[in-house]
Amino acid sequence: MVDQHPASTVVVVGALNVDAVVRAPRLPAPGETVVGPHVTWHGGGKGANAAVAAARAGARTQLIGAVGADDQGRSTLRELAAEGVDIGGVASLDDSATGVALIVVDAQAENQIAVGLGANADLTPEYVARALEGRLHAAGCVLVSTEITPGAVIAAVDAASRAGVPVILNPAPVIAAVARCISGATVITPNESEADLLLELIGGSTGGRREERWSELAERAAASVVVTLGSEGVAVVQPGEPVVVVPARSVSAVDTTGAGDTFNGVLAARVAAGDDLREAVAFAVAAASLSVTRAGARGGMPTFDAIAAFSGRG
Repeated sequence: MVDQHPASTVVVVGALNVDAVVRAPRLPAPGETVVGPHVTWHGGGKGANAAVAAARAGARTQLIGAVGADDQGRSTLRELAAEGVDIGGVASLDDSATGVALIVVDAQAENQIAVGLGANADLTPEYVARALEGRLHAAGCVLVSTEITPGAVIAAVDAASRAGVPVILNPAPVIAAVARCISGATVITPNESEADLLLELIGGSTGGRREERWSELAERAAASVVVTLGSEGVAVVQPGEPVVVVPARSVSAVDTTGAGDTFNGVLAARVAAGDDLREAVAFAVAAASLSVTRAGARGGMPTFDAIAAFSGRG
């Protein structure tokens, strides 16, 4: 039986966006325009999405980030509050626009994304440090993603690691600042290409079998590395231990846009609940598998009960 209610809080530091989604027969090639019949608008941003996923998975969830003082920012905050996410750590900036992601989804549910950071680019390290100061005492996990300023990423990881709080670092996208704070992370969650970029960034070898590269990344980072592999599932790499692959569940995919954010949010919820890493990963894989069965980054994010039933751990 999985405990639905973690004793501790998940604090998420990351981006808040509005997503404009176009469904098209294929993804555009460079210089090409593709046409889809509709455009839909959804709440987005890796930080906000992961916070929603963690909250739906049963965690008490607090979000630190920034939006513009505009209609998009206000609607973003209303949506998050309705999901049960504590938005007290989200700044509303008068001189910034809320971030926007432009997303194309093809007939195979693959996506292509361009992001305008907006207010996320104005999230300062000082603000993040202040916002975390009053929240770390109750935190069971801090989840940090990198669609925000490099200084804000470093400030979040440093503050949480100094306080002895487990840190999950989602390096999407990979930025040079990761090399300056990677030693503070407890768990790093790249996809396969991000894992190779990270290894190169910290001076590792990018040759050989992929399992060897992942193991080297874990050893050099002195952290567990959880590599998301899409339909293959997730590889769990702990320093000095064999690579373990947790397979994805077979589902009919509609939209893969929010799968990674779902995985990270649910992983953080289960780490905060006290699961060991492999248990937490297995639960998060089940959640990510469910998430792709509906459209929108958050549309398919499942509740705790749905994940538990799907994973057979209810």
